[in-house]
Amino acid sequence: MGLEVNDMRLLLVEDERELSQAVKRVLEYHKYSVDVAYDGQQALDMVDPELYDGIIMDVMMPRVDGITAVKRIRERGILMLTAKAEVDDKVLGLDVGADDYLTKPFAVKELLARIRALLRRKGEVAVYTIGNTTLDPDTFSLKAVSEVRLSNKEYRLMEYLINNRNSYSSTEKLMENVWDWESDAEINTVWVFVSTLRKKMEAIGSDYTIKASRGIGYRLEQK
Repeated sequence: MGLEVNDMRLLLVEDERELSQAVKRVLEYHKYSVDVAYDGQQALDMVDPELYDGIIMDVMMPRVDGITAVKRIRERGILMLTAKAEVDDKVLGLDVGADDYLTKPFAVKELLARIRALLRRKGEVAVYTIGNTTLDPDTFSLKAVSEVRLSNKEYRLMEYLINNRNSYSSTEKLMENVWDWESDAEINTVWVFVSTLRKKMEAIGSDYTIKASRGIGYRLEQK
């Protein structure tokens, strides 16, 4: 069942009032309902998982910064706004629970595309099980004999490999579907994340591993 855009309610957290009002007008023009918070503490006071379908959160804010706010919120459906030079904030934001990031200044079309993708992913949350291994969207964890928490990208990589486990996925396909808009990500990033995820699967006693085939790609394979 598809998402009805005019049923979607967003919380925009941005301390630059002129920018926040401009973004609010754009989103409301596209039939989203939008509430605005001007700092991280105000956002924490307003957040209700039953009320908001998505949160757009700036990193640099007074009182409580965006990274700290995301850590406390722990909900799916968070898009972080970062300045162009804040590479560490992008990585940290994803690691603590944000689903995606957008670099300021941004084009309106890209903002709308990110929000649509965010809400699609939020509406399609599922628990996946292969062999003795379960990928849990509520805790961002991978469970087998023991359990390990995954970063945002590790989770998305595992989710994609599970959904496409009957065929090999090329490095380019993983870049397109897991790293999507991140044009600054490099091809060898895929290898690094695959290697890290494979080690975590081994550490928890999973009966699956990630098989690599030179020139073809990667897939999950039972040991």
